[in-house]
Amino acid sequence: MKRNIKKVAVLGSGVMGSRIACHFANIGCEVLLLDIVPSGAENSENKRLRNKLIDEALKQAIKSNPSPLYSKSFAGRISTGNMTDDMPKISDADWVVEVVVERLDIKKIVFENVEKYRAPGSIISSNTSGIPIQMLLEGRSEDFKKHFCGTHFFNPPRYLKLLEIIPSTETAPELIDFLMDYGSRFLGKVTVLCKDTPAFIANRIGVFSIQSLFHLVAKLGLSVDEVDKLTGPVFGRPKSATFRTCDVVGLDTLVHVANGVKQNCPDDEKCEVFEIPDYVSQMVANDWLGSKSGQGFYKKTKDENGKRKILSLDLNSLEYVEKSKVKFATLAAAKTVDDLKSRLKVLIKGKDKAGEFYRNIVSSVSQYCSNRIPEIADEIYKVDDAMCAGFGWEIGPFETWDVFGVAKFVQVMEELECPPAKWVYQMLEAGNDSFYKVEEGVRKFYDISSKSYQVVPGTDELLILDNLRETKTIWNNQDVHLIDLGDGIINVEFHTKMNTIGGGVIQGINKAIDLAEGDDSWNGVVICNDGQNFSAGANVGMIFMMAVEQEFDELDFAVRAFQNTMMRIRYSSIPVVIAPHNMALGGGCEMCLHADKVVAHAETYMGLVEFGVGVIPGGGGTKEFALRTSDDFNDGDMRTNQFRNRFLTVGQAKVSTSAEEAFELGYLRRGIDEVIVSKERQLTYAKEACLEMAEKGYTQPARRKDITVLGNEGLGLVHVGAHSMMSGNYMSEHDLVISEKLGYVLCGGDLSSPTQVSEQYLLDLERRAFVELCGQRKTLERMQSLLQTGKILRN
Repeated sequence: MKRNIKKVAVLGSGVMGSRIACHFANIGCEVLLLDIVPSGAENSENKRLRNKLIDEALKQAIKSNPSPLYSKSFAGRISTGNMTDDMPKISDADWVVEVVVERLDIKKIVFENVEKYRAPGSIISSNTSGIPIQMLLEGRSEDFKKHFCGTHFFNPPRYLKLLEIIPSTETAPELIDFLMDYGSRFLGKVTVLCKDTPAFIANRIGVFSIQSLFHLVAKLGLSVDEVDKLTGPVFGRPKSATFRTCDVVGLDTLVHVANGVKQNCPDDEKCEVFEIPDYVSQMVANDWLGSKSGQGFYKKTKDENGKRKILSLDLNSLEYVEKSKVKFATLAAAKTVDDLKSRLKVLIKGKDKAGEFYRNIVSSVSQYCSNRIPEIADEIYKVDDAMCAGFGWEIGPFETWDVFGVAKFVQVMEELECPPAKWVYQMLEAGNDSFYKVEEGVRKFYDISSKSYQVVPGTDELLILDNLRETKTIWNNQDVHLIDLGDGIINVEFHTKMNTIGGGVIQGINKAIDLAEGDDSWNGVVICNDGQNFSAGANVGMIFMMAVEQEFDELDFAVRAFQNTMMRIRYSSIPVVIAPHNMALGGGCEMCLHADKVVAHAETYMGLVEFGVGVIPGGGGTKEFALRTSDDFNDGDMRTNQFRNRFLTVGQAKVSTSAEEAFELGYLRRGIDEVIVSKERQLTYAKEACLEMAEKGYTQPARRKDITVLGNEGLGLVHVGAHSMMSGNYMSEHDLVISEKLGYVLCGGDLSSPTQVSEQYLLDLERRAFVELCGQRKTLERMQSLLQTGKILRN
């Protein structure tokens, strides 16, 4: 039977349940969200009172920041009710997800009711994070058991990509296959098949890592500030690092999971690590649980002047102290190393306390992970996938081990009395010196059961740049690799710091188009990369230096080269598809604006942010907004409203909070550009889209000369609005200058009436305004301030 998930019922509207409901709404499902009737309303006939708990929970979720929804309008896909009156409504649900409180007795009552109303063959799953899946099946029918499993989402479900799938002994294999694919393809998750063991995979390893660190911190005498500096982005971990993450998750939640593992895994050789340290127990007793209680390892407060400040906890005195500046020679040495794998090698060799910390924590986690195979997973890639997708690690524990060299790091582990599992020694003795390797563009992992390398399931049908770069690169410079994706499609991958766009990237894009246009064996170009962000924009540091040196001819040349490259993307004789993800700002956004097609990941944050730097978009962005405004024009008042909206989008430097919102802001085009939820499938789909355009017969577009601009009609609107904002102290005098420059370009200059102009005419206006603004003292001061504070990048 072919399954289609059209309607999903979510039972439980707490923090997880309401947000799981929102994420199903994100992908277009009709969602029914149910919860209990609140205390005191059991005998009421007032529907509003009986649904008060769930309606407030959903309202709170929608208002939360970051938003669980791609677009606020998607809330309309969610209907609410209560489990007393509305349980019959689950009869047409294709999937029922239980997300009620973590109590076996309550879950059993819920499933008894689900059994009464669910359609035979519909999927039932539990979001439990600790109750054995098998125990939830007692008393259930054969059809229920066959279509039931655990589906463990991580909070927040929209942003954390892990979905653990936990079958029981009676779950139908075809259901597991379906959910593994559906979770990845439709929900955008990294789906990991888990065994029904305590805490499954991610929480078992993740909580061990945190507990191990808790004990190590006390041993080495490290402070909260020091640990979070050591375990943040420099180490390939999230900005929230360790103690800030504990505050966000809640210390009570962490303690609950740790105690659960300790109680349910008495044979775990590291059981004592799950003992809660005294300082953590005291924090829980004090109700210092983190963000939910107002203080944890950190506490927000105000100084005598009312200025907000953050204090950190002294783990010895349990008193809050001023945050201290963290200095380690190891961190200083690693600071200049951009590549994570190279940086990890520097960190692990450190001779100070930081180096000692890294060797101890990595050895401890590596040993524990090796000993959990095959208890919690038969394959090592599942552990790496779970930790990256669930805890935000850039590379997993076995991948990290590979960076250091398996045999070499085993020696470090032995010196610290943390030897790995026997199977690691057996792997090395057999001549296999790594956990992973790439052969012919396909990634393989060491499989313990067969004692051989096997393809990571599902990856052989996907295009993965890391697997192709070494053997499929056809040209490269310091900033760019051009990679043959097959079927005549070239991928442009740039890898500068924050993927900023400078001369090397411009050269790479033009080289790709040169190759594709000059040889019939090529069909098109895709621009896609695997960086943390698609692009943070143009290299502002370079622009600042030219402006400071008053090299305005060189600056004009650089801007012209950028504009010409964007226009070449638009007007080459081959299709160009761009696949952005995460931040696509400034020049990165302008690049997308000129693509034949954009295949954006759902989590794409796109915007023309140049106004905040003190300039206007100068790489074709202002021109493109004038063009799109012209295409959208209607007569009369609607025309000025459309112009005002476009002007404010650029003038307020609006950034979309999702790819869906990028459509609403006018950065993406309905009917042309597309959104894909699965990041791992994005490049594969972008290539297919490019190839399809080529095979249909791609014709080089003609340059536009029919762009209607408003001239003085629009300029009057700009002047009145800008001066009104300044008189109300909503903008500075310099902001007024930038606004008027932006308006001048969008309106096509000082024209007596609406006029049709060409793209080149607008590009010339745009470039001139950009260079003139760069010569303003206030612009340079703003750039310098942003560069010094690190809010924008200086290469």
